Amino acid sequence: MIGVLSDSHGDLAALNAAYELLRGKGARRFLFAGARYADLDEWVLSRREKSRGGREYSDMDFLADVSQWLVSQDAPPRPPSLKEAPADFASEEDRQLVLERFARVPERDSLQYRDPSVPRKLLDMVGDALCCLVHDKNDLTREDLLNASVFIHGKEPEPKVVQIGPRYFLTPGRLAGAAEQTCALLEKVDHQLRFTAFRLDGHVVLEPQLLQIGRGTKLSVK
Repeated sequence: MIGVLSDSHGDLAALNAAYELLRGKGARRFLFAGARYADLDEWVLSRREKSRGGREYSDMDFLADVSQWLVSQDAPPRPPSLKEAPADFASEEDRQLVLERFARVPERDSLQYRDPSVPRKLLDMVGDALCCLVHDKNDLTREDLLNASVFIHGKEPEPKVVQIGPRYFLTPGRLAGAAEQTCALLEKVDHQLRFTAFRLDGHVVLEPQLLQIGRGTKLSVK
């Protein structure tokens, strides 16, 4: 299962609530569609501080983090884990474990959007579908549309599934700046995908939508 989040705009409490909700529903990986790109780093750091009981970052903490980082540099690459998403953010290793679970893309107003080393779009296979993650769907090119079949994006006030021909456009809605704070869950069901959106209190706001990958040519909005 994959948790889908977007448009937190500095609301770290909403980002945290969405993570815990989706983690509780079984999400193992997460897609963050931007706005603000840096919120993910700030949220993880705030969780680390809380896990320490709010105490200041000490010299001992620094030495422990450096030691863990050096060990991780010498270790062979770690394969992606299918275990439950991390709940503990206490150490540098915990922080890295959480960040490894996230794929994210920048929004146009961020510094990362102008950084050539940061991809504005990410491609990933989910089941049998090639998915493209982007903040603003207007950034998609003809080549993107030809290559992928599922497009996950932000910059929308509410969760939605739009099918155009064989392609699907999914958005989880916003964590901030909308009538309702929402996030979503993308699941593999046999050889298809299912998309469901929730308010942060767990109430379903978009009933499970089954994506018939590779079937049909209709245009629909749900």
